[in-house]
Amino acid sequence: MLLLQTRGSATAEELAAELEVSVRTIYRDLTDLGAAGVPVYGERGLGGGYRLVGGYRTSLTGLTADETGALLLSGAAAPVVGELGIGSLLAATRLKLLAAVPAGMRGVATRAEQRFHLDPAGWAHARARTSGHLQTVARAVWEDRVLRMRYRRGDRSVVRRTVHTLGLVHKTGTWYLIATHRGATRVYRCDRIQQASAQDEHAQRPPDFDLARFWSQWERDYAASLPTFVTEVRLGPTAQRYRESLGALAPREVRGEMVEPDGWTRQTLTFDTSDVARAALLALAPDIDVLAPETLRGEVAAVARRVADRHAAPVDPRSGRT
Repeated sequence: MLLLQTRGSATAEELAAELEVSVRTIYRDLTDLGAAGVPVYGERGLGGGYRLVGGYRTSLTGLTADETGALLLSGAAAPVVGELGIGSLLAATRLKLLAAVPAGMRGVATRAEQRFHLDPAGWAHARARTSGHLQTVARAVWEDRVLRMRYRRGDRSVVRRTVHTLGLVHKTGTWYLIATHRGATRVYRCDRIQQASAQDEHAQRPPDFDLARFWSQWERDYAASLPTFVTEVRLGPTAQRYRESLGALAPREVRGEMVEPDGWTRQTLTFDTSDVARAALLALAPDIDVLAPETLRGEVAAVARRVADRHAAPVDPRSGRT
């Protein structure tokens, strides 16, 4: 019923595919809907299908399009709730919300899904970064307004930019503004925005822009541009078990896993930097053996010696130090 209310019409085959049931089940359900008093009817021929009579609809009393849009923002968390096994529940909730909004207001109601995106995957050494201008930026994104800002670039130089806002992405504690500047779509870290003001001018938004798709491609390109640090290691059973639980320190790539007779595994691990590699491997100690590069092997050995020396001396009960 909600699918028909949202789409206007659909064939039995389309409904069966959407609801993942057989066409026979759809025919039986349509009969049950009619018996329950829902005015549904079918039309044969080209362009035919099933429809609801006379604009029949359910409603959520008093829920505005903006309020519905705020609720639909939960759709930005689809990757997370999918892992929790409640993706179908979120999809059903989204459908009910859309069905409850008049057709002429659905564009406003779905604005949240088109302008806000949550990326749950982590980056190495990621930490939460706050921005004092996030609410101003978010309001400009929500209202499709041009934004003027003073922005600190990666080289610490400060520039002024007038941008057409497209969306906001949240990833591992950091918000990123997606906007066009001089016709090019760019990514700005919100914590680097030093001053921001929304303008009365309406932002120009490409009609085919898809925030999630853009971010996915940009992230792939960004990851490919990052430096890499390749290590050769042997991991014992405990280190193998906990390797994937390192979070942001987890290796970007694992290759050539070869099990040796003693149960240890020889692996090629790729990290973002040597610092990340050292921190990750030390977190798996003592069940590790760094084979290459020699510099990393020496660094791990030096840390181990410092820890051993520090713990070899007794603790002074008065100072609490060795």
